[in-house]
Amino acid sequence: MEEIDRRIVTLLAKDGRMSFTDLARETGLSVSAVHQRVRRLEKRGVVRGYAALVDHDAVGLPLTAFVSIKPIDPAAPDDAPERLAHLSAIEACHSVAGDESYILKVRVASPLALEELLQHIRASANVSTRTTVVLSTPYEHRPPELGDG
Repeated sequence: MEEIDRRIVTLLAKDGRMSFTDLARETGLSVSAVHQRVRRLEKRGVVRGYAALVDHDAVGLPLTAFVSIKPIDPAAPDDAPERLAHLSAIEACHSVAGDESYILKVRVASPLALEELLQHIRASANVSTRTTVVLSTPYEHRPPELGDG
């Protein structure tokens, strides 16, 4: 990837609502050149989309937890992500190396809601769980450091 494209991606990762005019000023390109480059980055899948960052406390989902899951029957099909897709409290599902098969990031309203979600996860995917409750989040959603590559 060209250095100017890396700069554009870095700027958009920090502020996905940055205007083409501001991107042009920051990169030294014309507005139309920045527009073309951004569209090309989107088409290539380098920039996959834009999203609003939500204050989960403000929307009633103050409890974040990481739930590690592993199948009760190791011979069972590896289909936990599909079996859990209907549970909207699961924000992310990561396939991992190690004892567990996946780590889920979940957001819920209360400890009781977490307990109920864990029951749904176990029943839906036939898995055992290990849960880590988040006490605080000093940072997340950090933009990537794009050096020479």
